[in-house]
Amino acid sequence: MTDWTRSPFEPDIARVRRIPGVEAMLREVCALTGMGFTAVARVTDTHWVACQVLDKIGFGLEVGGELDLKTTICDEIRQSGCHVIIDHVTADPDWRTHHTPALYGFESYISIPIMRLDGFYGTLCSIDPEPCSVKLATIVPRMQEMAAEIAAALDAEEAQARGLQVTTL
Repeated sequence: MTDWTRSPFEPDIARVRRIPGVEAMLREVCALTGMGFTAVARVTDTHWVACQVLDKIGFGLEVGGELDLKTTICDEIRQSGCHVIIDHVTADPDWRTHHTPALYGFESYISIPIMRLDGFYGTLCSIDPEPCSVKLATIVPRMQEMAAEIAAALDAEEAQARGLQVTTL
């Protein structure tokens, strides 16, 4: 078990873990996608850190666990600000030779950027070693809603800590 309380990203991890409903969101992502691993990741220009995880496939990454940033698609999402969906890696000419699916052994992938008021924070992402049985594009709007909820909660907590009033729509 990873001791995330000793991570330099402990404040980020703790903030995400305090957001009501994040665990339910991860369960919903797994249910919607049929995938077995889902996470909220803090992604910076140097690090990829798991802040919350649901792992039904034994991927082995726990809260506080890190991946080498340059081995992740989330690094590309950080740079572009755009989501990535892959229903079936080996059947997709754009992704079948990409280093990340080969390294981590997944066939399906979805990752949605979490955009805070001050910019990119990380991703809500899911993987599975099997091709996806649903068209992932159909669930992008719901995952974007979840990512926005996470971002809003992080922004609200930061504003409260600074003594600022936050209004939500």
